[in-house]
Amino acid sequence: MFNIYVGNLSFDASESDIRTLFEAHGTVEKINLLTDRETGRPRGFGFIEMENEDSGRAAIAALDGQDHMGRNLKVNEAKPRENRGGGGGGRY
Repeated sequence: MFNIYVGNLSFDASESDIRTLFEAHGTVEKINLLTDRETGRPRGFGFIEMENEDSGRAAIAALDGQDHMGRNLKVNEAKPRENRGGGGGGRY
């Protein structure tokens, strides 16, 4: 699997819109568009898992900076999530 970050998405973009964009470059295994926990509204970014690195890199090259629904997409390889530690307590 090859993980891709896609940002600056239109809030109207659906999973099927994003799948269509990325499937032009290879097999899409999974799409995760993030939403706000409280409102349920889209946050404007997400992650795509492509079948392999070659198709993922082809998608990045083709789609980064591309206009989609009036917004220029930001597409790059997803970085592993940093461990930010647990919720810290404060002093009283």
